Amino acid sequence: MDHIVKKLSEIEHAAEAVVEHAELEKSELEERIQNERNQFDKQLEDHTQKELNDIHKGLNRQMDEILARQNRKNQTAIEELKKDFEEKHTAYAEKIVRRIIEG
Repeated sequence: MDHIVKKLSEIEHAAEAVVEHAELEKSELEERIQNERNQFDKQLEDHTQKELNDIHKGLNRQMDEILARQNRKNQTAIEELKKDFEEKHTAYAEKIVRRIIEG
């Protein structure tokens, strides 16, 4: 009978050791999974930030191109108005005086 009790006690100790080992492995596995999750989150965040920066740079470049085009159009229009004024300022002045006089 003592032999059976001794064997059961050995089995129980072995089972406890297996459970302790499993708990340790579980803890290590949870830590490893958390580290991998953290690393994935960081990589995803870095990638997303890079994509956002690239989009932002692209939009800024487009905006600069649009503004430059608009500036060129405005400059052309100003030059045309100056040229028109230089050529016709006397006629414009006469028209203004005529309107003032004629009422």
